[in-house]
Amino acid sequence: MLATTAIDIPMTEQDDSRTLFWPASELAEAVEILCRKAGMLSYPAEIPVFPDLPDDPDESAVGRRIEQIAGLLGIEAEPVESSYADIEEMIARSGPALFRIPESEPPQFLAVLKGGNRRLSVIAADMSLCRIPLKTVRKILTYKLEAPLTHSIDKYLERAGVPEERRERAAESFLSEQLGTERIRGCWLLRFSPGADFFKQVLHARLPRYLAVMIGLHIIGQILMFSGWWIIGQSIFKGHFEWVWLSAWALIMFTGIPLQMIGIRAGTFLSVGFGALFKKRLLYGTLKLEPDEIRHQGAGQFLGRVMESESLDSMVLGSGFTAGIAVIDLVIAGYILWKGVGGPYHIIALLLWCFITFFICWLLYRHVREMVETYREMTYDLVERMVAHRTRLAQEDHKRWHDDEDRILNRYLNLLEDQEGISVQLKSVISRGWLITGLSGIAFAFVTGSASQAELAVSLGGIMLAAHALSGIAGGITGIVGAKMAWEQAGPLFRAGSREKIPPRFFSDSSENKTDLPDRKMPMMLLKDIVFRYREHGRPILRESSLKIHKGDRILLEGPSGGGKSTLISIMAGLNVPESGLLLLQGADRQTLGHEAWRKRVATAPQFHENHILTETFSFNLLMGREWPPCDKDLEEAETVCREMGLGDLLDRMPAGFQQMVGESGWRLSHGERSRLYIARAILQKADLIILDESFAALDPENLRLALSCVIGRANTLLVIAHP
Repeated sequence: MLATTAIDIPMTEQDDSRTLFWPASELAEAVEILCRKAGMLSYPAEIPVFPDLPDDPDESAVGRRIEQIAGLLGIEAEPVESSYADIEEMIARSGPALFRIPESEPPQFLAVLKGGNRRLSVIAADMSLCRIPLKTVRKILTYKLEAPLTHSIDKYLERAGVPEERRERAAESFLSEQLGTERIRGCWLLRFSPGADFFKQVLHARLPRYLAVMIGLHIIGQILMFSGWWIIGQSIFKGHFEWVWLSAWALIMFTGIPLQMIGIRAGTFLSVGFGALFKKRLLYGTLKLEPDEIRHQGAGQFLGRVMESESLDSMVLGSGFTAGIAVIDLVIAGYILWKGVGGPYHIIALLLWCFITFFICWLLYRHVREMVETYREMTYDLVERMVAHRTRLAQEDHKRWHDDEDRILNRYLNLLEDQEGISVQLKSVISRGWLITGLSGIAFAFVTGSASQAELAVSLGGIMLAAHALSGIAGGITGIVGAKMAWEQAGPLFRAGSREKIPPRFFSDSSENKTDLPDRKMPMMLLKDIVFRYREHGRPILRESSLKIHKGDRILLEGPSGGGKSTLISIMAGLNVPESGLLLLQGADRQTLGHEAWRKRVATAPQFHENHILTETFSFNLLMGREWPPCDKDLEEAETVCREMGLGDLLDRMPAGFQQMVGESGWRLSHGERSRLYIARAILQKADLIILDESFAALDPENLRLALSCVIGRANTLLVIAHP
């Protein structure tokens, strides 16, 4: 056991190192304080009392406890690990984070609020904020690995005659060489869940400051530009240039260069930060979509959604910023025009021209919308025809293969031509038309000489700036229209990410996901009077259906096609919610266990057409329901299950074994091999209840015998769906 007093912890604000670490009994409080101090939680949270952790819990039990606490706070706890060689970099970038103190009994934790290259901000157990050296935290986390080697290294350096002042660096080099590849675990980073309020995520990432910098620099740039032109104008009106004023003008122009570089850098940070948050949200929302929401969509629709979502964040930022800056310029131009020769005339003309600009943008939106819908139809149709090209070769008359494609393509080209015409009007006619209108407002004063040269120069500058602003608004709105079209595809994914999860009211730290309930005689799963229908006023698929499954049961459920067998198991697995009736798993309903815990306790292998092999390694497809990356024990167990299922020959044939790429662009698996992989995937989840939906239909007698023997021997409780 590591004693906290055995490590030298230099403290400036805290002398007793024992109060620096949080005990496991106060883990929930530590997580809440970290979240509040980091600005991720703005109010005190009510956290239920958790059962005590054992004195020496394994890493998975501690991880589940931290994830449960963070989930109740709407925060995500991400477990991270690092090699010994990179541990300092990982510590420096952490915060808010929890570090488990190695070998501490009972478990103790270090609450890091903010990382740093030299010192870390740490919240002690007495709520005080401490600053401790990074190397001290490194020593705490690596003590277990270094202790067996430190004494022998010190003796070796002493015998080698290494000077005292160089021994520390020499020892670090020895340790890095010996332990460089060792993995150090026990760190959890606390961050907003991708499904949290997106505006809060943007604020927490401090992205608005980059936007403020960009806007501020643009305003400063405009002031510098006007100052430069004012200097030039003064020299022109005087009829000669003075070196002092010319030097001032050159200085102003050169000042704008670093400002532009800073603005570009701020824009890069804003774009990358916003894009990362946005894409995480889309991926998170994709994973939260229910199967019934996407079952009716084809490969073409999926591809179209990905293509339009890919650049949505850059379109929003680029077009939105361009339009916003143009509006600022337009306001400045309006003020300048008000002070110029035209006065009210120019203001009224500018407002009228803005109205014309927005009217043309509305026409553009209508055409773009129709064009995008045609483009989507063309994309969906093309992809679906490519997927089914073999069927087309066999069934369709080759003379009419491209009739539909030609029709859709001609329609798209016509719409594209109309859209380009409106875009030309928007980008050129608006700007040039305003120049003509604006210049007409100062033409009379220019011809008659009723206005001074300074007033004419001010009005001319305002007209030019307004023309530039209108051009920027037109370009920005064009991009915003495209972003609006793309949002129709990405919006459902974005909104799906904000769906509220059912928080669990029961917590268990069992590594096997088993609920320790007092009544062992109750059924593993109970369904009573279940009613379910897919549409609100449709015919019930299930009507007053009841079923009891006890622990250890091996049940075969038979029925005709369309009888509701697959619907029943979707309800049992938590994929669908019944309209009425009672559904309990080990005596607890979904609200008690929580949505995720329910799905961990019930593993299913759906019908063949609803199961998938992803283009990834064989091990990834096999261990999708387990923690990733897998440890050696997980891979050994997976290999044992595969060989029991009769997949040993497949593993031996594949050149890379478990690391062989499979799927559409990898090693092709036969129908029977896929079926057995699906069954093995369900078994390896170690769920309380395993449900197999017609999983044995594609197996020959020998492989059927092997698969059945493996499933019956390894499943805790088993339900098999089959045709009579």
